[in-house]
Amino acid sequence: MHATALQPASTGADWGEAGEWTWMGMRCHWRVLGPADAPAMVLVHGFGASSSHWRHNAHPLTAAGFRVFSLDLIGFGRSHQPGLSARRSLDNRLWALQLAAFLREVVQRPAVLVGNSLGGLTALTTAALAPQLVQAVVAAPLPDPALIQPDRRRPPRWLRRLQRVLVRTSCRLLPLELIVPLISRTPLLRAGLQGAYQRSIRNDRELQRLIAQPARRLSAPRSLRAMSVGMALRPPQMTAPKLLERLRNRRHAPPVLLLWGRQDRLVPLVIGESVQQQHPWLELKVLDNTGHCPHDETPDAFHQELLHWLDRNLGDTRRASGIEHQA
Repeated sequence: MHATALQPASTGADWGEAGEWTWMGMRCHWRVLGPADAPAMVLVHGFGASSSHWRHNAHPLTAAGFRVFSLDLIGFGRSHQPGLSARRSLDNRLWALQLAAFLREVVQRPAVLVGNSLGGLTALTTAALAPQLVQAVVAAPLPDPALIQPDRRRPPRWLRRLQRVLVRTSCRLLPLELIVPLISRTPLLRAGLQGAYQRSIRNDRELQRLIAQPARRLSAPRSLRAMSVGMALRPPQMTAPKLLERLRNRRHAPPVLLLWGRQDRLVPLVIGESVQQQHPWLELKVLDNTGHCPHDETPDAFHQELLHWLDRNLGDTRRASGIEHQA
């Protein structure tokens, strides 16, 4: 592991102290806020976002008694943006391995993982691959196309080979070097981002900036191409239905909470309700008047549900550290 010294930062999107950590030869950006001896919580951003997206959460969660970390996943934020590689697939397994290494080498103790969207899938994958590092998983929400048809049969080998060729060819032919800069520098970005929110984001310049800046890096198109291929061709074992089955069959699996915005247009609530029906061992909480990013759109309600659930599931652990949320 190689990590640079932390540098103080301001509040808002640049909350906490920021540092860099090198993993598998790739530069990873991260943030931290809170006392060193407090229980650890790692916030994991969603697609197109970064650690800056937790701008409304880090300080309240620190005030609730946590040492709050956040990591820019490979391909996002200020972390390394790799392209297609025969040695490395840019998918939720890679991000989970990155997060597990971050827990071992930087956080240096088990932690509560709280993820938005893709970050929720990454947190779930980490818990399935390295449960000893995870105290609890909160996915707000949990996205995966496989959740729509969890029992679909795996196609024959010849069809899988054809799918790989078609996916790689189409992604290589797609002119992302033109599309990504166009979206990131025009009102198209705000229009697309609005779909993730119930409230208007027209005047939220900070939100638009923190999403646009990583997309304007020269390496962003190649990285988007790599993750599009990686997620489309990931093995069935890395889909949410299989990961949930794996956790359900573990004797000492960490508890799982799904937090869902009732007005989520990107991943509708009906998917969360279906997951909870199939897996009654996990909990589902619905937040009103919010869309796909409840942590950013209705942070107070988000914190209340999150902290109450943690008190019920990890109350003894938090009290042992002299910390307990006051409702």
